[in-house]
Amino acid sequence: MSDSSLRTTFVQFAIEQGVLRFGSFQTKSGRDSPYFFNAGLFNTGATLGRLAAFYAETLLASGVRFDMLFGPAYKGIPLAAATAMALASGGKDMPFAFNRKEAKDHGEGGTLIGAPLKGKVVIIDDVITAGTSVRESVDIIRAAGAEPAAVLIALDRMERAGNAEVLSDGSAVQDVQKTYGIPVISIASLDDIQQHLGATGGEPASYRDAVLAYRARYGIAA
Repeated sequence: MSDSSLRTTFVQFAIEQGVLRFGSFQTKSGRDSPYFFNAGLFNTGATLGRLAAFYAETLLASGVRFDMLFGPAYKGIPLAAATAMALASGGKDMPFAFNRKEAKDHGEGGTLIGAPLKGKVVIIDDVITAGTSVRESVDIIRAAGAEPAAVLIALDRMERAGNAEVLSDGSAVQDVQKTYGIPVISIASLDDIQQHLGATGGEPASYRDAVLAYRARYGIAA
């Protein structure tokens, strides 16, 4: 599947599953957004498996060299595990690891579970808002002597970091790339959502102008 076709198919899939919704939503930063993306609603075996296939194909197409996957607690845990399975089904069997929020004081102890962190590690998450989970993941990976290679997310909202009133110059994704010197790869972006709204009719298309206005206020250049 070509890159543009994969992005288009993913946006349509997210809408069909109710993961990408249009209406009026308040974001964590206090902004009133005309759309909302919640990867946690990929909550069946079939939908998670298909999501993982999108992650795997996007990662391989990026050309990024990597030795393993890391899923930050909590949403990143099933995403990393499922993506590892999708890669293996395509003939690329890769180790993965994840962390727990609370240190375990019995058994093996510690906060890390899975394969030992080593080599080039791709962090897998759903979206980047404040970049907190990325920062924590980078610290964990480097503390283990490994190297963060990239961050792989489902959707890049392409909007400036900050709250409803105070905006930074760049997006949360751009801030991560600048701070850690690693690429952020997304399956799809706000560009793809807008292209979908412009190419289709029906109820979602009625939010085209609202999405455009939201981007004009909070968005970054493509």
